[in-house]
Amino acid sequence: MTPSVGIIMGSKSDLNIMNQAAEVLQQLGVDYELTIVSAHRTPHRMVEYAENARSRGLKVIIAGAGGAAHLPGMVASITTLPVIGVPVKSSNSIDGWDSVLSILQMPGGVPVATVALDGAKNAGILAAQIIGSHDEVVADKLAQYKVEMREKVEDSIRSL
Repeated sequence: MTPSVGIIMGSKSDLNIMNQAAEVLQQLGVDYELTIVSAHRTPHRMVEYAENARSRGLKVIIAGAGGAAHLPGMVASITTLPVIGVPVKSSNSIDGWDSVLSILQMPGGVPVATVALDGAKNAGILAAQIIGSHDEVVADKLAQYKVEMREKVEDSIRSL
C-alpha cells in the first residue's frame, strides 16, 4: 500500500523518539514510511523528498530533528503538505530548547505544526487526525483510541 504519512528524521540517533510516531500510526492502521533525511548532510535528498512527497501519495509529513532542527521548516518551505515538527533533545542540543524554537518560530507563510520536545507520539496522533478528517476508518479508530484512554484513566480512578 502507498503510505499516507512520511516520517523523516535528521539522523539515526532520532529513531528511538520517532519510532513513537510509527507505533501509534501502526496502532491506528495508518500506512507510513520511515527514513533519514538530513537537512544539513543530505540537502539534495531533502529537497527531492519534499518535492515528490505529494506525487508519491503522502498526505502528511512528520519531521523530527535535534540541535538546529532545520529539517521540518525546510521541508515545509518546499511542500504544500502539512508538516508536523518534532523537536528532539539530542546530544548536540541545548536542553532541547534550540530544537523547539527552531521548529516553533517559523516565518509567516511557512507553517510547521510543532509538538512537544520528544513528542513524536502526539505527532503520530495529529497525523492520523489529519488523515481521519477525510477517512472514516481512521476516524473511527481514533475515536476508539480516545475511548480506551478514557477507560484507562477511569480504571486508575477506581483502583485508588
